Amino acid sequence: MEKKKIINIAVIAHVDAGKSTLVDALLSQSGVFRENQEVVDCVMDSNDLERERGITIYSKNCSIEYNDVKINIVDTPGHADFSSEVERIIKTVDTAILLVDSSEGPMPQTRFVLKKALERGLKPILFINKIDKNDQRAEEVVDMTFDLFADLDANDEQLDFPIVYGIAKDGIAKREMDEDSDNLKPLFELLLEHVNAYPNKDNENLQLQISSLAYDDYIGRLGIGRITKGTIKAGEQIAIFKRDGSIGNGKISKLFVYEGLNRVEKSKAYSGDIVVVAGIADLSIGETICNVDKIDPLEMIEIEEPTLSMNFLVNDSPFCGKSGKYVTTRHIRARLERELEVNVGLRVEELENSDGYKVSGRGELHLSILLENMRREGYELSVSKPEVLMKKIDGKLHEPVERVIASVPDEYSGTIISRLNLRKGIMEYMESENGYTRLEFIVPTRGLLGYRSQFINDTRGEGSLVRSFERYEPHKGDIPKRSNGVLISQINGSTMAYSLFNLSERANMFVGPATDVYEGMIIGMNSRKEDMTVNPCKNKKLTNTRASGSDDAIKLLSPKIFTLEEALEFIEDDELVEITPDAIRLRKKILNENDRVKAMRRL
Repeated sequence: MEKKKIINIAVIAHVDAGKSTLVDALLSQSGVFRENQEVVDCVMDSNDLERERGITIYSKNCSIEYNDVKINIVDTPGHADFSSEVERIIKTVDTAILLVDSSEGPMPQTRFVLKKALERGLKPILFINKIDKNDQRAEEVVDMTFDLFADLDANDEQLDFPIVYGIAKDGIAKREMDEDSDNLKPLFELLLEHVNAYPNKDNENLQLQISSLAYDDYIGRLGIGRITKGTIKAGEQIAIFKRDGSIGNGKISKLFVYEGLNRVEKSKAYSGDIVVVAGIADLSIGETICNVDKIDPLEMIEIEEPTLSMNFLVNDSPFCGKSGKYVTTRHIRARLERELEVNVGLRVEELENSDGYKVSGRGELHLSILLENMRREGYELSVSKPEVLMKKIDGKLHEPVERVIASVPDEYSGTIISRLNLRKGIMEYMESENGYTRLEFIVPTRGLLGYRSQFINDTRGEGSLVRSFERYEPHKGDIPKRSNGVLISQINGSTMAYSLFNLSERANMFVGPATDVYEGMIIGMNSRKEDMTVNPCKNKKLTNTRASGSDDAIKLLSPKIFTLEEALEFIEDDELVEITPDAIRLRKKILNENDRVKAMRRL
């Protein structure tokens, strides 16, 4: 039987450019779904958090067939926080479809994912998406993307990239803007024309590098990767070239390939295909599976270093254990060790003199996704303020800086420029069009911690802000912190509307009436810079007399309810976020007021 031709492609783009939507359309038009099958949008975003947030967090594999060619497709994350996912996936594909929004143009994460593809020598296809927008400027966006390719040192072949225009949500692709097309056939044809099928290397020695990991409750750890050379069989004895340079041995208990969205068990797989192998318990990212008698490893995958860390601590608040099942150091350690098996962008170190761990990742989103998953699984823990990781380069202290692109109504641009300047940002670009100003800044990561909420307030919710890690630069000096103090509960109890009404005259409240609070819990933000300890549980004394007018029904404003990211951005060094399955609370590290005063005196 003649071997089927195989092409592996990655879909790469900035967040919200339409990657998962395009993959949906490719699957649909290749006949993967039955006619009567109900299909959800962004079918590849299978994780609950991915669906809720509308982003891809974990790379996914699927395959389609077109004109007897098997096309393996990988849908990659767009956020730079998940860079370790993107880096590994790029090594397993033959080309990439780069999606760019027809009105937004290239964004910070577009630069990031494209840079990874060009470094690997891929020749991407440019897909200008959303050409049905009223403000589309497709031709201009093509020029901007060409400039980006040139800026990233693309070679002549890479600069001569093919272009497709389309509307991913409607499943339409065109080679020219004025072309008549109502399907993705032009894109399918271009893929077969632009990308050579993977060469037949079945007769060479086995070489399979693990690019990502998964876990199955029944068969254990799974390794996913492309067979660069040779063939692999279920039941075969193999050798593993480990990350530390040693050679391990193992046996392939089960072997799978992708057909449509499904993982299908096979007895044998061939060079070029993306496979899933089971049976090797200690398999890790970047390791190469080879024939027992011929060790031929590929270059180890280098993972970019973390830029941000947080301390994950045992929850010691009075409400500990009320809603969570897993509350001890042992539970937290086991969960983090499990995460390390599949999340290679993460680092975990044990903290001295405390029940907790220092967890480092690629950004706030990277770490907050882990925390959100943990709380949904029944874990309780307290988390410290995110801390930027510095580097010593040539004996000098350097810190990570990020490229920030803000699009704001013209009347707010002065405020945003002023705010980012205070945070040590340097403006590189400014353009005003159709009532909106586009600003491009380079800002230290430290200066962006806690900024998103202020940005939303400053632009009345009408601005958009995207950011992406750029590089390390010399330390920028002191950056202003939160200017307001907080209201701290002095007792355990249940809040009273009467107390909250009186307190709200000088503070923004974080809790409503009849909410359980404890000593040391943060219940609001003071209008002044000092912290203030208050009693939110005091009720009005009952007397025989009632004054008309002064005893009218108390009207309270809705309290500010924090998301996990907002809570992590808000807290200061002496505060923690308490995370449980049913609540996110803010608190002081030291709960008792007298103990806090003594600790301040010792500083």
